[in-house]
Amino acid sequence: MLNTVQKSLRNKLKYVFAILFGIYVMIGASLYLFQEKLLFLPTELQTDHQFEFNYPFKEVFLHPEADATINAIHFKVDQPKGVILYFHGNAGDLSRWGKITEYFVEKNYDVLVMDYRTYGKSKGKLSENAFYDDAQYCYNYLLQHYPEEAVILYGRSLGTGIASFVAHKNKPRTLILETPYYSIEDVAKQRFPMFPVSKLLRYKFPTYEFIQSVNCPIYIFHGTDDKVVPYASGLKLKETASSDKITFISLIGGGHNNLMHFDAYNAQIDKILN
Repeated sequence: MLNTVQKSLRNKLKYVFAILFGIYVMIGASLYLFQEKLLFLPTELQTDHQFEFNYPFKEVFLHPEADATINAIHFKVDQPKGVILYFHGNAGDLSRWGKITEYFVEKNYDVLVMDYRTYGKSKGKLSENAFYDDAQYCYNYLLQHYPEEAVILYGRSLGTGIASFVAHKNKPRTLILETPYYSIEDVAKQRFPMFPVSKLLRYKFPTYEFIQSVNCPIYIFHGTDDKVVPYASGLKLKETASSDKITFISLIGGGHNNLMHFDAYNAQIDKILN
């Protein structure tokens, strides 16, 4: 009788294990197959969409490859203090991000903000290298109009890895990172510790590698209550950069999308830009 009960229990455990293993494999496969839908949340715009902003701007279409189009907004002011190349987060399009970057136009800076491929009016096939190549193409576009010492790179969330890549390849005046990550892989490991994310991820964005060879001043802003990119990931990134080049600004109670509402953020930005 006891052997029969034990055998039945073993069979039930095997059945439960098989179900759990099946769920594990399904979730892992979904992370691999649908990672672009998890990482990137673009909204598309019709080609004839008319942007409306509070400052003078020029709509730009750049063509880094034959089958790729990058849509950008170029804000211009009289006698600018410099120009900011802004790399935005993983959601939305220029109709939103253009309004956000007007914050810097108010401070008398020209701003170029681009939409990544598949975002807004931008077209082309996504890949990690495409992000980097398109960003460098936009940087080269600015160098046709400004001296390199006038260029400030600003990255927000997803855009921090891209901005850091451009900074390590070039010689901008300053690199500013808002809610950055050590790497996308690092964030994914914290979110999904039970999965081999290093093998599943096609997008790594290793910011820590790029930042080590950035030679300009670096400023990192991170909120302690960030629920999207953990504060610990930003701190970990700080430790990889040269201590004489980097300034880390902790915003107590700051989240992922509200740092502009903090006096400490505004005061430090004014100090950097002035």
